[in-house]
Amino acid sequence: MAKEILSDAVLVKQYASGNEWALAQLLQRHKSRIYSFIYSKVKDRDLSDDIFQDTFIKVINTIKKESYNEEGKFLPWVMRIAHNLIIDHFRKVSKVKFQRDQEEYSIFAKMIDSDLNIESQMINTQLEDDLHLLVLKLPEDQQEIIRLRLYDDLSFKEIAELNGISINTALGRMRYAIINLRKLLASKQIILND
Repeated sequence: MAKEILSDAVLVKQYASGNEWALAQLLQRHKSRIYSFIYSKVKDRDLSDDIFQDTFIKVINTIKKESYNEEGKFLPWVMRIAHNLIIDHFRKVSKVKFQRDQEEYSIFAKMIDSDLNIESQMINTQLEDDLHLLVLKLPEDQQEIIRLRLYDDLSFKEIAELNGISINTALGRMRYAIINLRKLLASKQIILND
């Protein structure tokens, strides 16, 4: 008799209750997608193995501490953990501040210049804080698309796959998020230097 296919959320709950088999099922279900994602970013098998292992150590620790609350979004959550570990790796290796290419959304462009004077650095920090608070005023689906695209650095294709939506829907949400952010910026009279 075939075993019924359990959702990720059910498997996470079972693992949190001590069922080791549930973790094995989650790992088996998502292993190749997560590993492929990591490898596509670091292009090194040994490093990919290490980051994959570290990702699942964080997953296990979070679930065991009963801190996991991304119900129904297990894979995007794990992908964010993996992505953050990849960023941490590159930060350590280069010892240079990591900056994503954000030209397509100049509203988010941040100045990274070690020669900035203290006043400019404080202004930039304040602008980043203001922008973050404005993002929190957007509808939840627009907040998520901004986080995944600009902060987690996922492609629109990856975002679409993780959320079970079309690429056009992901692009549309980003477009509306940018339009809404520009309106919020104007209403708060916040000026970003492009």
